[in-house]
Amino acid sequence: MAVSSFRTVAGLGLLTTTMLCGSGAALAQETPAPGTTTEQASSDTDIVVTATRRAENLQDVPIAITALGTQTLDELQVDNFDDYARFVPSLSYRSLGPGSANVYFRGVASGENANHSASLPSVGTYLDEQPITTTTGALDLHIFDIARVEALAGPQGTLYGASSQAGTVRIITNQPDLASTYGTVNLELNNVAHGDFGGTIEGFVNAPLSESVALRVVGWYRHDAGYIDNIPGSLTFPTSGITMNNDALVEDDYNDVDTYGARAALRIELNDRWTVTPSIMAQRQLSRGSFTQERGLGPLQVMQFNPERVNDRWYQAALTVQGKIGNWDLTYAGAWMQRQIDGQFDYSDYAYFYDALAGYGAYFYDNQGNLVNPNQYIRSDDSFRRLSQELRVTSPADRPVRLVAGLFYQRQQHNIEQNYIVDNIADSITVPGTDSNIWLTQQRRVDRDYAIFGELAWDITPQLTFTAGGRLYRYDNTLIGFFGFANPGFSSNPDYLCQAPPTVPQSPCTNLGEFTNGVARPKRSEDTGFIHRLNLTYRITEDHLVYATWSRGFRPGGINRRGSLPPYDADFISNYELGVKTDWLNHRLRLNVAIYQLDWTDIQLSFLGANGLTSIQNAGNARIRGAEFDFMARPTQGLTISVGAAFNDAETTNTTPLAPEGTRLPLTARFKGNARIRYEFPLAGMNGHVQMTASHEGSRTRDIRPLVNPIYGNLGSYQIVDLSAGLQNDDWTFEIFARNLFDERGALGSGIQCNEFVCGDAGGATAIGPKIYTFVSRPRTIGIRIGRNF
Repeated sequence: MAVSSFRTVAGLGLLTTTMLCGSGAALAQETPAPGTTTEQASSDTDIVVTATRRAENLQDVPIAITALGTQTLDELQVDNFDDYARFVPSLSYRSLGPGSANVYFRGVASGENANHSASLPSVGTYLDEQPITTTTGALDLHIFDIARVEALAGPQGTLYGASSQAGTVRIITNQPDLASTYGTVNLELNNVAHGDFGGTIEGFVNAPLSESVALRVVGWYRHDAGYIDNIPGSLTFPTSGITMNNDALVEDDYNDVDTYGARAALRIELNDRWTVTPSIMAQRQLSRGSFTQERGLGPLQVMQFNPERVNDRWYQAALTVQGKIGNWDLTYAGAWMQRQIDGQFDYSDYAYFYDALAGYGAYFYDNQGNLVNPNQYIRSDDSFRRLSQELRVTSPADRPVRLVAGLFYQRQQHNIEQNYIVDNIADSITVPGTDSNIWLTQQRRVDRDYAIFGELAWDITPQLTFTAGGRLYRYDNTLIGFFGFANPGFSSNPDYLCQAPPTVPQSPCTNLGEFTNGVARPKRSEDTGFIHRLNLTYRITEDHLVYATWSRGFRPGGINRRGSLPPYDADFISNYELGVKTDWLNHRLRLNVAIYQLDWTDIQLSFLGANGLTSIQNAGNARIRGAEFDFMARPTQGLTISVGAAFNDAETTNTTPLAPEGTRLPLTARFKGNARIRYEFPLAGMNGHVQMTASHEGSRTRDIRPLVNPIYGNLGSYQIVDLSAGLQNDDWTFEIFARNLFDERGALGSGIQCNEFVCGDAGGATAIGPKIYTFVSRPRTIGIRIGRNF
């Protein structure tokens, strides 16, 4: 479909309205009756969060939290992680394409170049009561019929564990409702500038099945149109003189994405004290092409020589049991998750640069000894299995001494298969058991976590509360399998030699593990430790409180995929925080502020080493000083203004072989902010609104290593502005919108196919320049959305 045919939408009436919107610490609001503004309908209804494992008003929780409720998520047209990340000031991320963002809080980022299996994430993600963070990151689930998204900044390890070292994101779904049958269906049509048409269909239905059983079913399909062009080009490999082109892959707008899935939950009230909620959620996301623009080409252009696609599919079955024993609450939360990611990726840069600089093309020949095209591509098969279980008790909330305590266990397994393929190579240099692999990674990683945790709150006086929390943890992480070439003579590294029979299916042998008399056992990284959280909260008035927190978070150690490298240890964060939360003028004005210092020790730094293998080592310490705030005001009836911002000064505090003292930590801007203005008004018996949102992301360094960062260059600052206008009543909603109104090309991350000093800085020794790829924000998207409530 033509792009230009839809651009006339830019002249729609929504672009004549200029109102502004903002930070996520907003009010939970219900759809009002016709002729009544949202403010009038629910001006005193605040968001209730469960960040402390209790239901509490957002303003009563002594933690820096950004919470986006159902209404706010709809108003911001939030569909996925990228959409809501803009409205969490303390959150930063590096995008690697759909479903593969690395998430950071408060500047806790080292610039990972991790591939396949490396450090665990420093930010945990939960779906309701269950964690959904895999070893390569969290699931990027479609946001619809969600009660709220809670973003908890700072270490949350006492209640949420190992992967909540720097913060936690909680996605809370709307639960089955016994009250009545109702539902919603939404349709969206949009067009991407420089691209094609996309759209969404989504809906849910809530149905009581009896007086004590209710079912809620949700489904969605979303097509994200492409906007990156794969342009024609050719490569000539110096050693053989073989030339290849990409004529068969040339295509405009070739990076489209299809996402579809469903969620179902059943609420069973056994009696007035016990409830059982089984649920299941599944999603498939199929993305094609590259989501980058290539340095040296035109905007939104790449020149790729091999097909690229990712098929990411997963499901999670969960069970939550809640009840009372006496006047204490008991909660069991268990989940089983499976995720399968199949991908194919271009690796022609690696093939070209190593041939041009080191003559690697001479190693690629057929059975007759003739040189073949050394072009490489990758086919990946990553499968994940995760079991998590938590048993928790909570004492009555109305007592001066309150306790939350529990037990936690999880086991996650990552089966890693990475096929590096050069077509038509000789049998003698093909990895045994493969068709044409020059390299194979076939490994099994298992991460186990055990914990006893608890938090005790004591009201010393009616105004002063002291909270002490702790987590006694144990992690046990293992890795075993094969990595390498078929011919050990291709590399001087002796670890490519087989040392035991295969322990991982479909691998030729085992060369990564612990070996005794030809018997292989997994390499292991394990430890036991304790982290804490201490908090003192003083409530000045009912609407004003101040707090001080000293908390600690950790990330487990693990195993390097290159067998000759030692395991890496856990790294830790100590957080010192002062905060204030205030409401004024009968909740018409709100201001929350937090200032903090984070001391990060034994940083886990990952980077691409020899042969493109990720190497991880503990690389010194860092200090992060920062502040964040959110502000909300309702100056007149129908008008809401909200602003949020975060400032972070993050740098290393000692000199290491990788970076000197005072080096700025990468990937987090010194300043990030967002703002929102929304005006609601009655119109012809309906509720009208106009809204404008703006978000700013400051400049960021790409890599912590001073010799490497200039190769990538800094990620520049950018601003995204959205506009929308619409009408709604009890039955219908209609909205027109423009996302990224000014078509800003925001840099979300950058990457490279091989070692930076090879693919990124060849010193003029090759016929082509550096091959750096930048992941950019989605271009201007204009569309309409229609919803029907029933």
